[in-house]
Amino acid sequence: MDDSRIPLTPAGFEKLQDDLKKWKEEMPLIIKAIGVARDLGDLSENAEYHSARERQSLIDANIKNLEYIISRAQVIDPRKFDGDTKVRFGAFVTVHDEERDEDIEYQLVGDPEADIDQNRISVNAPLGRALAGREEGDDVKFKTPRGERRLSIVVVEYR
Repeated sequence: MDDSRIPLTPAGFEKLQDDLKKWKEEMPLIIKAIGVARDLGDLSENAEYHSARERQSLIDANIKNLEYIISRAQVIDPRKFDGDTKVRFGAFVTVHDEERDEDIEYQLVGDPEADIDQNRISVNAPLGRALAGREEGDDVKFKTPRGERRLSIVVVEYR
């Protein structure tokens, strides 16, 4: 991993901190479960023990990943761009998809907080890169696995 900064919204940064706290709270519980499973006897055939050890590895990996992201975080409050019509990090962008004849709102966020189900797209995703730096009224096109898509930027908001 490189030493570059990782852009996050304040809400994204807070969520990562909450997630880290939850993982750290779970670690002592899993260590206790490993001890209980170990007391059940032969470890080579002890499914509870192996399951608990796998869970411990998962928790440890998640903690390390979140600590890395948080240590590299560059928290950017999108409200400082309020009133700007140019698409920047943190913007809520309403686009019109002519092919589907619908308006869709996306928020441009950093990779760790991207969630397509919540319409939060990474600034590094094809759509995020296509939108960045554009303004209300601009048409954008970008490539997807299904081919090229075209959207029109209707509204850019910072909140």
